[in-house]
Amino acid sequence: MTKPVILTGLRANNDLTIGNYFGAILPMIDMAKQKSAEYQINMFIPDLHSFTTPVDHSLLYDQILHNARLYVAAGLPLDNPNIYLYRQSHISAHSELTWILDCFTGFGEMSRMTQFKDKSGSIGADRTSVGLFNYPVLMAADILLYNAKYVPVGDDQSQHIEFTRDIGERMNSRFNAIFELPVSVKEQHEFFGKDQGLRIKDLQEPTKKMSKSDESGRGVIFLGDDPKAAAKKVMSATTDDKAEIHFDRENQPGISNLLEILALLRRKNLQETVAEFEGQTRYGDFKAVVAGEVEQFLANFQSRLAGLDDEAILAKLMASESELAKTANATLLRAQQAVGLRPKA
Repeated sequence: MTKPVILTGLRANNDLTIGNYFGAILPMIDMAKQKSAEYQINMFIPDLHSFTTPVDHSLLYDQILHNARLYVAAGLPLDNPNIYLYRQSHISAHSELTWILDCFTGFGEMSRMTQFKDKSGSIGADRTSVGLFNYPVLMAADILLYNAKYVPVGDDQSQHIEFTRDIGERMNSRFNAIFELPVSVKEQHEFFGKDQGLRIKDLQEPTKKMSKSDESGRGVIFLGDDPKAAAKKVMSATTDDKAEIHFDRENQPGISNLLEILALLRRKNLQETVAEFEGQTRYGDFKAVVAGEVEQFLANFQSRLAGLDDEAILAKLMASESELAKTANATLLRAQQAVGLRPKA
């Protein structure tokens, strides 16, 4: 590898929302296309991470492939030699390096991870797996195996980047240079930009994030929703009694959320979208505009998804996995040699 590596991935165990699409998938694809001339882009499907929390295992394999299909439907070019698309579990070095790193990781370190405390608290102690506890170590292996320099993550996973640097430096200090480390969280934000973009909120409860785990689904627009049914969700979205459209997240969260959704669907500047509707008093007419855009977006996206060449996608996965296994196995061998599992060259 001669180019610096950008590594990114998105776990998907069920139908994703338009929030996932505009907040994660589309930015990932745009970044890959924009930076692939100067960087090697590793886009992976973190299928080993998929069951750190309970899932329906009978659906998992199809969901893994669907994850790849979503990337391609969102515009990921399969013919770009600098963009790799691969499944984590199909390169066994991920699991093997994780065990080595585990044995140099403290229990207290993992116990202090914010995401573990948050997720285990909602799941309950009896259903919390060791895999969820161990998640940051596997994530560190994902990054270190490929000498990844940049890893775009949200604030909720910045702690995992810091741990990756800590465990990598710990191993390097004890056994001499094994790993190349990702840059600091501060440098990650400088490279990708700290602004994480617009955050789509729940249509029924516009003060909370639109979540794919929402049980009712009434306030969530899924990528697999029937377009007309999704439009009806928009028409029944919670607004307010102000009777006038203004962008005000605190006092008019429902209207503000719809304005943000409309700006994303049109791929226009938020300020321009707000200016178009500012001061209007007919909420129903405004909702109808947003509903129409949602319906059209889903119809177009689902049409692209249905027309994909699945054999071409599988071929891309297999070719990427074959090529990247060489780098991953070379890194793993250095670690194995360092800890005494393999003879030194």
